[in-house]
This record gives sequence, structure tokens and C-alpha cells, in this order.
Amino acid sequence: MHQQINMLILYTGNGKGKTSACVGQALRAAGHGMTVAFGQFLKRDNQSSEQRVLKQLLGRLFLAGGESFFRDEKDRPTHRNAALNVLLWAEHILPEVDMLILDETLYALDAALIEREEIENMVDASTARGRHLVLSGRNAPDWLVRSADIVTEMVEVKHAWRNGVKAAPGIEY
Repeated sequence: MHQQINMLILYTGNGKGKTSACVGQALRAAGHGMTVAFGQFLKRDNQSSEQRVLKQLLGRLFLAGGESFFRDEKDRPTHRNAALNVLLWAEHILPEVDMLILDETLYALDAALIEREEIENMVDASTARGRHLVLSGRNAPDWLVRSADIVTEMVEVKHAWRNGVKAAPGIEY
């Protein structure tokens, strides 16, 4: 028997693939018989294709609780409320799972839709319960990078959208 070590994992950077990495992490953990919960801070329900598969795989342990991407200050209260709902769901579900994946956390943190203290509390709660915590998004703050066990930075080398190609189904959403 081996000792289980809980980990804090970050997927960050300006390149494509952060959500894809989270989905892959969920599949890998589930394949090992782990119970996985997966929450999204910014995406609305039925906004992207991975959500259909995650709903089938995880059922009530999947939540797309966002209001889409935050672009206008007048919408801050709506987006903040949605982010708080995702946090409350995550706190509630944490005792039931081996791994909690919170996609787009770092976007929400960078936009001040969630606060540093709220993320620190989630990290502390997952550590205290021996749960793996996976967070994604651009602009991972230094304090969180220092706390993490694994940090992967996606770097854009080339992307078709820079040549005017629109987002492609099955690739970007």
C-alpha cells in the first residue's frame, strides 16, 4: 500500500490547451477509479462540446456555472455571483471527491471575480481533506505557483486565429 499525496496542479499560460489538459486529467483520474468533480467558472452550460462528455461521465459532479467571458464592468455583479456559486458548489462537493478540477479559476481570479483569500481557502480545504486540486487559466499569480506541486504553462507558438481563422468546433470549443 502506498501513501496518497494530494497535489495542487496548475495549467496556465497564453496558449491553447488549458481546458483540454483539465479534461485529460479528469479522464486519467477517473480511469484510476478516482471520484472527480469538474467545475467551470466562466463557461455557461452547453457552451462548449467537452461539457456534454463531462456531464455524461460525472453527472452532478460537473458544473458549468459561468456567465461566459467577463468583458464589461457593468456585468461584474452577475459574474461575481456566478463565480461565488461555483465556489459554493466546489466547497460542498469537495468531501465527496478525490480530485476537484476548477477550470478557468485563474481567469476569474485575474478579473477579480473571485479573491485570493477564496482560492487560498479552497487550497487549504483540499489539502486538509487530502484531495487533489487542479486549477486552470491565464496569469497564474506567483503566490499560487509557489504553492503548487505541478505547474504547466501552455505557450502559444502559432495559432490559426491570428490569420483570421474563426474558432473551430472540436478544436477551440
